[in-house]
Amino acid sequence: MQPTLFEGAKRLVYDDAVELTVQSMQAYGPAHDHWGIAWSGGKDSSATLTLILHLIEVGRIAPPRSLTVFYADTRQELPPLAISASRIMDQLQRRGVRCEVVTAPLDKRFLVYILGRGVPPPNNNTLRWCTRQIKIDPMTAALEARLDELGGGILMITGVRQGESAIRDQRIVMSCGKDGAECGQGWYQQVLPAAKGIRGRIATLAPLLHWRVCNVWDWLKIYAPSPDYGGWATREIADAYGGDEAEEINARTGCAGCPLASKDLALDTIIASADWSYLSPLKGLKPLYRELRLPENRLRKAGFEYLKDGSRAANPQRMGPLTFDARLMGLDRILSIQAQVNVAARAARRPEIDILNAEEEARIRFLIAAGTWPQGWAGDEPTADTPMDTLFGDGSVQPLLV
Repeated sequence: MQPTLFEGAKRLVYDDAVELTVQSMQAYGPAHDHWGIAWSGGKDSSATLTLILHLIEVGRIAPPRSLTVFYADTRQELPPLAISASRIMDQLQRRGVRCEVVTAPLDKRFLVYILGRGVPPPNNNTLRWCTRQIKIDPMTAALEARLDELGGGILMITGVRQGESAIRDQRIVMSCGKDGAECGQGWYQQVLPAAKGIRGRIATLAPLLHWRVCNVWDWLKIYAPSPDYGGWATREIADAYGGDEAEEINARTGCAGCPLASKDLALDTIIASADWSYLSPLKGLKPLYRELRLPENRLRKAGFEYLKDGSRAANPQRMGPLTFDARLMGLDRILSIQAQVNVAARAARRPEIDILNAEEEARIRFLIAAGTWPQGWAGDEPTADTPMDTLFGDGSVQPLLV
C-alpha cells in the first residue's frame, strides 16, 4: 500500500495543518458532486492541487464524480513556474485528470493588446486592466462553459491562504463564518461570483487557508516531489520564490517584468540561481513597459472630448494609445529579449521561453498593418509630447506660451 502523510516517520512536519485540510475536504467536499481546482501555477495553488490529488489517491478523502483543473495561463508567467506547470499538466494527463488551459482570446492577450491594439501597458494609477482581462474574464468564461456541460453546480477549490495579502486577509476575517464554515476548516462560501453566467452555481473552498508559508515550502520541496506523495514537479516552484529563504511578504510572484510591481523581486531571485541566470535579459521588460508609457510614444486628445450624451469628459487632453512606431519598437525589443534568452538556453541545454509566440507576433503585425486603434481614437491625434494650449476640466484654457 502506498505510504501517506500520516504514517510514522513520514509524517509532515506540520501534520496538524494537513489534518485540518483533510477535515475541511471531508466537511464540504461530499456536498458537491463536481469539483474544480483553480490553479495559477504559483506556490499556493500548486500545493493545493497536488495535495488534494494525493489525499484522493491514498483514500484520505473521497473523490467527487468529476474533477476539473483550470490552469490560468496568462502567457506572462515567470519561466520556472510556466515550465513546472507544463510538467505537472503532463502528470495530470497520465493520471487521467481533466485539465483545461484557460487563456485569454488572442486579441486580448497581454502583449497582443499592447503592441497590436496599442493600449498602453497597465499601471497602478490610471490603467490597471491586465488581471481582469488575461486571468479573471477567461476563467469566468471557462467556468461557465464547464457548468453548462455539467448541468449543475461545482465546488471550486482555491489556494487562498491567510498571510498572502493584507487586503485579502481582512476580507477573510470579515467572512470566515459564512455559510456555516467553522474556523480552521477552510474558507467556504456559497455566495460567490457575480458574473451572470455562473451566479449561484459555484461554491468555493480554501482548504489550505490555515497553512503557513513554511508548510507550503515543505510540501513543494520535500514531500510532493517524492514518489511516495506523487512525484510531482513542484520543487522548482519553491525555488522560484526563494524557498526557505523567502519571507511571507516577499513570497509572491506576478508576471515577468510586471509593470505594476515596483521591483522584480521574484525575477531577481530566479536569475540569482546559476540554473536560471540565462533569464537575465527578461530584466529588460519592465524598463520597456515604462518607456512605452512616455508621452513621445503615445497620442493625446488635442481638445475637449465629448461623450455620447453630449457632456464633456472630465479629463481633457488625456494621453492615449501607442503610436505605430512605438509598437514596432516594443515588438522588436521583446523579440530580441526572447532571442537572447533562448540562445543562452540552447547553449546551456536549459528550457527555452516563448513569452511571444509566432501566432501572437503574426497577429500583432496584422493589427498594426490594418491601422488598428482602441475605440475612440482615430490615429490622427498629435503625439502626447506635442506642445499645445492647456485645457482644464472647468472649460478654461491656458494658451501656449511662445
